[in-house]
Amino acid sequence: MFSQGATQPKLRRALPVVLTASLADTLLILSAVLGVSAVVLTVPWVKIVLGVIGVCFLLFIGRATWRSEVHEDDAARLAHDWPARRQIVFALSVSLLNPHALLDTIGVIGTSSLAYANGERIAFTAACIVNSWVWFFALAAAGKLLGSIGPVRRWLNRVSAVIIWISAVYLVYNLARLA
Repeated sequence: MFSQGATQPKLRRALPVVLTASLADTLLILSAVLGVSAVVLTVPWVKIVLGVIGVCFLLFIGRATWRSEVHEDDAARLAHDWPARRQIVFALSVSLLNPHALLDTIGVIGTSSLAYANGERIAFTAACIVNSWVWFFALAAAGKLLGSIGPVRRWLNRVSAVIIWISAVYLVYNLARLA
């Protein structure tokens, strides 16, 4: 989101990635609340397989983020390299094929939703969905505001990579507790 907000000439050109990720997250949240989390949480090996794949995914994404170079002409070059179709495919792959996101949605949101009944569960689900949409739009807007400054983008890429790697370590820690 941030990169697309930063590299597109107009913020509205980042809408395909924002809308796709928001819709995919909505689907994951609804699936988790409607019972997928109960099924996944009862099959321990599914959590372990998703977790191992998630760690590999996070390590790869963290490395790619750390190594990404930021040049002043990146915005112009990347804006032309990421048409709407490519943004949508990328957003779908990161949203739906990211085991860490799946585990977070199913494990955190799905499990948390079990504490609520009827109207409270609907309100909880709606709040999760609204927060997700606001987060994705805010990331794109922040990218537009801050992303054009090369040193800021480089620093944010490094911080993002470290956060991704910390998430991978945390996931490994949780997997070790399962085993």
